Amino acid sequence: MAVSTDFSTVIAKAEELGQRFALTARHYDETGEFPFANFDALYETGLLGLVTSVEHGGRGGGLTEALAVVSAVARGEPSTALVLAMHYSQHYAIRASGQWPTHLVDRVTRANREGVALLNAAQVEPRVGSPSHGMLPDTIARRAGDVWRISGRKTYATGIPLLRWVSVLAVTDEPEPRLGSFLVPTSADGLRVEKTWNATGMRATNSDDLILDAVAIPLEDALDLAPAKEGLKRDERASAWYFSLVPAVYDGAARGARDWLTEFVTTRAPASLGAPLSTVARIQDGLGQIEVWLAANRRLLRSIAEDFDSGRPFSPDEAAVKHTVIENAIAVTTLALELGGNPGISRDNPLERHHRDALCGKAHAPQNNLVRTILARAALGRHAAKPAVSLEPVPVRPHPQPRLAVVGG
Repeated sequence: MAVSTDFSTVIAKAEELGQRFALTARHYDETGEFPFANFDALYETGLLGLVTSVEHGGRGGGLTEALAVVSAVARGEPSTALVLAMHYSQHYAIRASGQWPTHLVDRVTRANREGVALLNAAQVEPRVGSPSHGMLPDTIARRAGDVWRISGRKTYATGIPLLRWVSVLAVTDEPEPRLGSFLVPTSADGLRVEKTWNATGMRATNSDDLILDAVAIPLEDALDLAPAKEGLKRDERASAWYFSLVPAVYDGAARGARDWLTEFVTTRAPASLGAPLSTVARIQDGLGQIEVWLAANRRLLRSIAEDFDSGRPFSPDEAAVKHTVIENAIAVTTLALELGGNPGISRDNPLERHHRDALCGKAHAPQNNLVRTILARAALGRHAAKPAVSLEPVPVRPHPQPRLAVVGG
């Protein structure tokens, strides 16, 4: 189901759904259940096809639109927004990379038109961790006749209860091993899910472990196979989707915290004060600091999205934006808890949930220390590559005497 081509209509739909999702967010947080109904609603409004190509029944939306939709959904229920962000990133890759075989593009996009058929990648492993650390995966794809048989274990398969396919990163067992992704249907024999997700926040993402035991897929269902010795190659431009949409989820949680705090301090009037808490200077200062962080986040995320959609360069700023936005989101929810007092830490109110959700942003690779190391090495590399230049200093000359006499000096 394609969405309207009117951008304002798309955002209005997303904002309405975000408000609706907020009404059941506490239930999903407390139970850890997956929010199936939220994705039914996203499909019915056409938002699951937001970034799918027009040719394949979608809207063909850009990163700016995807960012706005994910942000609106995250403000109500961040777990739903994270699964949606991963789905968008994968569908953009299908549309833009030109590396997906035609039969796989047709298969995945047709299912996306006909119902809720989510797609995500599975790359992280228990021993290796994230491929961003540079190691090859332990997951092996063995050729057996006209199929690949894939065996391994992947962690953090976000959204697994509704994933129709998983793009599994693996190494082939060929004499010259190749590294690539393999499109595995979640209905395949030999694939099972182990319930391992028990995080402090983002509890409804169901980011459980995926275990593959000689799962068979056709040889032609492999993606981007290349010599393993070359390591994992990433499209720097396509990575902007991950570095924008993921932090937008946690920024959305922070905005939810700000919304609750604003309502609380304007309606709570302690008898000892005789006025709403919003009249207290300390509360105003704290809320003002929250607005500073959120304004910076909004501008940073928007700048990357607009640069991407306009074809302007932005790397490596994208990693710095992820780092900053998530840190700001955590700072917002931490300060909001302080300003909210005892009601803020009560599980009867959403503020402590927003804080727990924001904290989970730190877990996404690359972690902050790696981001800083990458940026530092880039700066040192630029310095080392800078040619030595002999400069002549600008000459110093005396200050000219004033033309007018100074009276009463």
